[in-house]
Amino acid sequence: MLLSIIIPCFNESNTIKKVIDKINNQKYIKKQIILVDDNSTDGTKDIIKNNLENIIDKVIYQRVNKGKGAAIRAALPYVKGDVVIIQDADLEYNPSDYKILLEAMTKMGKKVVYGSRVLGKPRYKNKNFTSLYRIFFNHALTILTNILYRQKLTDAHTCYKVFDASLISKIKLIEDDFTFCPEFTAKVSKLGIKIHEVPISYNGRSYQEGKKIKMSDGIRAVYVLFKNYIFN
Repeated sequence: MLLSIIIPCFNESNTIKKVIDKINNQKYIKKQIILVDDNSTDGTKDIIKNNLENIIDKVIYQRVNKGKGAAIRAALPYVKGDVVIIQDADLEYNPSDYKILLEAMTKMGKKVVYGSRVLGKPRYKNKNFTSLYRIFFNHALTILTNILYRQKLTDAHTCYKVFDASLISKIKLIEDDFTFCPEFTAKVSKLGIKIHEVPISYNGRSYQEGKKIKMSDGIRAVYVLFKNYIFN
């Protein structure tokens, strides 16, 4: 099995090399790494060009900063793997969790697997959700997703989304920003696929450390969930 790893990246000069190193330390799986720099302005592009291009299968440089969803869409035509995973470039998610995610795909025959940051943990005592409104929005959006799309998720908006590469041709993604997450969940659910979850580790960042998602992204996520429920 070949795993295609899509890494959308924007202004992650402090972490991008560490993320690639952690990915390459996962020796048990054949990998294709697709890195998309979303027009970074903090020196990330220089790090990629000088240190990483020769150890990454495909690097895409966006000319305009469009957002996470647009970066992921830019990578999809280059996927060669049997299975795809989305990997953030900020070290909040640990590639050592690939094994448990992929086992759910291969041994259990699942088409889509999410890595849950809260499965089996007390949600409101999770120190890595660094603000009360992040806890609220994550929980509320997950409940809304389950109601609208008949899923049983604990963490609908996790970065770690693993899916069979055949789904690329079956869903049309259009959202440019962080609303990639609710859009993907909505459109996969519309295909009648039940999303499976496994517990993962999580090391959440504060906004001072570079966290980018905002309250407005949570509001837009609600809009995208309802839009896809009503019109698609």
